Amino acid sequence: METGIKGTSQSPKSAASSKLRYAGYVARDAQMKPPSNLEILQSGPGTPMGECLRRYWQPVCLSQELTDVPKAIKIMHEDLVAFRDHSGKVGVLHRKCAHRGASLEFGIIQEHGIRCCYHGWHFEIDGTLLEAPAEPTDSHNRLKGTVCQGAYPAFERDGLVFAYMGPIDQQPEFPVFDGYVLPKGTRLVPFSNIFDCNWLQVYENQIDHYHTALLHNNMTVQGVDTKVAAGATLQGGFGEMPVIDWHATHDNNGLIFTAGRRLSDDKVWIRISEMGFPNWMQNASVVTAAPQRHSGPGMSRWQVPVDDEHSIAFGWRHFNDEIDPNHNGDETACGVDKIDFLIGQTRHRTYDEMQRAPGDYEVIVSQGPMAIHGLEHPGKSDVGVYMCRSILRDIVQGKSAPDPTRALANAGGADTLPRYTSDTALKIPRNADKEKDREVIRKAAHQVFAIMKECYVLPLAQRKPTILRRLDELEANLV
Repeated sequence: METGIKGTSQSPKSAASSKLRYAGYVARDAQMKPPSNLEILQSGPGTPMGECLRRYWQPVCLSQELTDVPKAIKIMHEDLVAFRDHSGKVGVLHRKCAHRGASLEFGIIQEHGIRCCYHGWHFEIDGTLLEAPAEPTDSHNRLKGTVCQGAYPAFERDGLVFAYMGPIDQQPEFPVFDGYVLPKGTRLVPFSNIFDCNWLQVYENQIDHYHTALLHNNMTVQGVDTKVAAGATLQGGFGEMPVIDWHATHDNNGLIFTAGRRLSDDKVWIRISEMGFPNWMQNASVVTAAPQRHSGPGMSRWQVPVDDEHSIAFGWRHFNDEIDPNHNGDETACGVDKIDFLIGQTRHRTYDEMQRAPGDYEVIVSQGPMAIHGLEHPGKSDVGVYMCRSILRDIVQGKSAPDPTRALANAGGADTLPRYTSDTALKIPRNADKEKDREVIRKAAHQVFAIMKECYVLPLAQRKPTILRRLDELEANLV
């Protein structure tokens, strides 16, 4: 009797083609590979990416989370507490008390600073020891001169709490961009979204714009509830496959895409969204396509690591009549771990609904707690993602020029800072040849970006009027 396993006879041609069929046994070991690109994935103290992130102001929680008790938080592997003292100042301190290590999440908030519940040590928001009540005078004075609680500078803006966790002598100014205050009447509504995965796989989803025409275009199981299907689908032109190009910006400290879509026989929509490295991003409208001739951002956010396998998106939804004239957005649906557009952005759905109407959360987190880049098989549509990773590596390795945005912010002045994020509507007649039409759209997108760059250096009062005038000129020349 023969024992063992025998193979089947195959011709050379069939043997070659079989390598692409039923390859689970051959490919299984690759699934166990450890993550690569660790220098841009890891964010702990002393890591290249972690130290880079710590040189920027980072949101750490929402203002509404600061109550009459401290808020325990974890940011970039560091256990911290955030609180607002009774004078209204915000503190972000190391969680373990410098005395004997009791957690300050159980501390008692004071008029100024916080008091550890264990032995009453009282710390100012900058970590200064104000009082050690159980100590005699000589010991008390010695301790006040030698002990401090780890603390980070912090402030609140429009419902977000920001902290600077880097070297204090390198603390930058917080950059205030045009879209935070314009158009007049803009309301910035804070939100957070928690992701059970590494920060980078969430962040790079921003520059992967092709997925909006696929994942967010009726990618649901047949027969799914119509309300759920509609909630998982972007409306108003997003389903059109865009013509996309990517461009590095700000001396290789930023990255944008220009995405052109034809909305009708005479209307083209040019969308520009962007990244500001290391972890800031800004989206154009997230509720409708090019509602105006030209409009600014619909969302700004930071993807902040908790540790290497968890992260939180903190940001603002922008509400104004320019970006959302029909008031499709819902301010009341934004907040702690919730956002008002597209279901599938958070972790709060049943597994059954996730399977039947998957969204960004499912596809991002299902890559694993730390995506293994070595398992990917990229195509041309992935150029933006790989540009993002490459630029981040250059930044953490010190190969990029300093970020000019930081220099502008540090210089101060009355003007806010410009960015490129925008939606633009142009009247361009359809070309009967589909490929030629797409090239016309691509050319128009490049020219819109060129106009945005041209107006970048103008004073604030001149930027929007000049952009609108130049768009009129561009449209006239394209017709």
